[in-house]
Order: sequence, then structure tokens, then C-alpha cells
Amino acid sequence: MYIGIDCGTQGSKVVICDSKTKKIIATGYETYPLKQSSTGKREQNPSDWINGIKKAYFSALETSGIDPKEIKAIGVSGQQHGLVLLNSDDQVLYPAKLWCDTETQTECDDIIQAIGGADKYIQEVGLDLQVGYTASKLLWIRKNKPDVYAKINKIMLPHDYINYWLTGIFCTEPGDASGTGYFNIQERNYSQHIINIIAPELDIDTHFPKIISSLASLGKIRSELTKELGLNTKVIVSAGGGDNMMGAIGTGNITDGVSTVSLGTSGTIYCFSSKPFNVQDESTGIAAFCSSTDGWLPLICTMNATSATTLMLDTLNADIEQLTDAIQNSPIGANGLMVIPFFNGERVPKLPNASASILGLTSTNFTQQNLLKATVEGVSMTLRYGIELLKKSGLELNQIRLIGGGAKNPLWRQVIADITNIEVICPVEEEAAALGAAIQAMYAYNPEINLETLCDDWVTLNESTKVKPILEHVEKYSIVYEKYQECFFNG
Repeated sequence: MYIGIDCGTQGSKVVICDSKTKKIIATGYETYPLKQSSTGKREQNPSDWINGIKKAYFSALETSGIDPKEIKAIGVSGQQHGLVLLNSDDQVLYPAKLWCDTETQTECDDIIQAIGGADKYIQEVGLDLQVGYTASKLLWIRKNKPDVYAKINKIMLPHDYINYWLTGIFCTEPGDASGTGYFNIQERNYSQHIINIIAPELDIDTHFPKIISSLASLGKIRSELTKELGLNTKVIVSAGGGDNMMGAIGTGNITDGVSTVSLGTSGTIYCFSSKPFNVQDESTGIAAFCSSTDGWLPLICTMNATSATTLMLDTLNADIEQLTDAIQNSPIGANGLMVIPFFNGERVPKLPNASASILGLTSTNFTQQNLLKATVEGVSMTLRYGIELLKKSGLELNQIRLIGGGAKNPLWRQVIADITNIEVICPVEEEAAALGAAIQAMYAYNPEINLETLCDDWVTLNESTKVKPILEHVEKYSIVYEKYQECFFNG
């Protein structure tokens, strides 16, 4: 038995995997609150993560009826970019500032200015600095909470903190570390230059976690915790990683040519690269992360996906059935009506201050059906824009493995296939990050088993969801896409 933990923003999920049947035999889930304000603050108490994991774990145990002594290893997936600070007594000094926290935009700008511009920053670490990354959060603490800053003993990401709770070992791995903004993705070590800007009083060897291989065994679980959780004392914990990195493993996205698209509140596109990925231009919005399989994981995040369709449904007082009907019956291009879905600004294209638009309205096309179809198309066009950026950067995308709420709609899957001209298929297991963490734990426990073999065994693709691009639709959507591109920047 192996456990995968996914510590997310809304809650934590625990899956128990049986290596004999190669199936997830039980899951548990527990939610916890998010502290937020109009200033852009998005924070959580790390203790809530631990309590949530415990509750989810015991719920999964109860469901499965297994003896926890059978569990061999644990893997952890954590929400990326969060900042956890501990004092010398290993007590949390301040609530964790999360990936979605935008309170640190000024500090983000300060870092870019201090290093001499965005190009200089890219040269230093290999990616473009975003406000969500950890670096600006640490500088914000230094500037705004000097009493907290003075007591810092350990700096961690969410998955590092959970691993530390499990093992007492202060380490991290390149995948999650590459999203901090102070980690060089090419050399796979911390940037002393950036740390001198954001936290000059702190020492890399003392205050920052040691970097280990993503595929290594971190160590054994703490003996006192084995009693609380009913585990045996030989249980090991793998290196873990960020949720996108674990999601890549959980969708079998560990070889060149495969890509994962998460069609959730936001849209995320990432694909494995066996070669170092170089960002040449900060305007592209490509996050050149490392993977948690000792490769690289170039990633693009769009801010408006199912959040846009949900907003349109709510505004029109419509439901999912009506959305599906609109996708099916409104023609390609929604009779000339276009929705630019930048309701929350947009990261890719890099238009953070943009707003949404409805274009091409006439007295004949202004219908609920066309509005819904145009919103689906607008979201999908933004995804294509991101995919095109990745392809222009030299990456090969032969198949999209689609996850997230939007993936459940077969007609939307077809729209994405037609707009991107790439085959689309869904994995059987939707909880890709938790499964990926469990697969990583299996490899850490049995390193003689090839990781690709493990993914082949565990990542099952649902052939009934597969859709291939329809040539006639591809040609029509190519014309529509040209209009969307013009509107992205000029509309």
C-alpha cells in the first residue's frame, strides 16, 4: 500500500493505492479556510493543512478497512509558491502566504528593479518573476514584519513543511523549488544574488532547505508519528513536489511530446522536457520550471477558464445542460460573436490589467446560446495561444491529457481538439496530483522499477474520452483564431 497526499488551497486529499491490484482503493478529503482581503492577501494556517491531512487519512483508512501497517511509503504534493516560516523551536511564525496572494506586487517590482530589469532576472534564474512566486513574499515579510523576519530559522514551501512534519528532515527538490523565484533552474541550486536582494541577513546553508533529487527517498517517518497514524516504523517518505509537478506524474506526462491541460478555475498547460528550457523573453509568460522527475516542466497558466464559463452561466441564469446545448448547436465562431474572457485580467497573454469583452454583437446573433458558445471558444482560444507559445519554443505536443472540471464535457473536449489541432484524452483517475505523489512514493521505495513502467501501470487513459481533431473544424477555427489574436491585443 502507498499513500499520496495532495495539499491544495481548498483542502487536502489522501489516496491509498494498492500495488497488487494497481488501483486506488480509498480516498479521503478535508477542507480548510482561506484568509483573504481586498489588499490581495491570501493566507492559510499550516496547522490547518496538517489537521486536514490527518482527517483525510483516517477517513480513507476507515473506507478501505486496510491495516495501516501495510503502508510502505508516502508521497506529498503541495500547492506551489507558498511561504512557510519556522522559528528555532519549529513553530510557525506567520500564516503561509499562498500562490494566489498578490499583496506582494510592490516587492516583485522591487526585485526586478534591484537586479537591473526583467532580462537580468531571467539570466540569473532562468524564468520570469511572477507576483505569486515565493521570492516577493519573503521580501514582503522582511519589509513589513521585521519582528517575524528576525526570528526566521527555516524557510519552506507547503510540501516541504508537510515532509518536515512527517520526517523531521529539512529538504526540498528542484521541481517545487523552481517556483520560488530564487532558484536557478539550469544549475539546480539557489541564487545567492537573488537571496542577497530579498533576505541578505539569511544564510543559504542554514535557513533554506537542502536540495535533493526529486526521485530520492527523503527518509523514514518520525517514530512518534507512526504511533499516532498507526504506521510501521519503516515507512519512507519520497521527495514530493509541487502540485503541477505531481500532476504531471499522475497523468504520465514524463516523456517528450505529452502535455497536460488542467481545465479548472484557471487553465494550466505543462509538458515535460528532457532538455533544459530557456526563457528568452519575459513577455511570453512561460514558467520554465523543473519537473519532479529530474527533467524540466515548462508551464503556462491562464487566469480565466471555468471561472469564465461559470460567470457567464450565472449571469444568464443558465445551467450546464444549456452550456452543452450551446456548444453543440451554436456554429463554429458563434455566428460572429466573440467573448474575450479576461474577467480576472490575464497572465497569458501577459495582460494583467485587461478586462473581458463581448465583440461582434448584432441584432441576430445576440442570443444566450451564442454567448455561451463564444465563452467556451474564448477560453479555448486562450489555451491555444499558450500552446502555440510552447510549440514556438521548440516543444513537441502530440497529445493533450485533459483534467479538471471542464474535461468532463465531451463537446468541450472536441472544441479544444479542433482549436488546437491536437488529440485530447482524459485519464481515468482525475486526482492526478495525489496519484502522482503516490507513484513517486512507489518509485522511492522500489527504485529498481522504472518510473515510466509505474506510470504505464497506474495512469490509465479513458479511451472513451478520446477525441481527434476534425479537419473541417480545424480549418474553420484557424480563421476564428486569427480574429481572436487580433482582439487579444487590440480589442
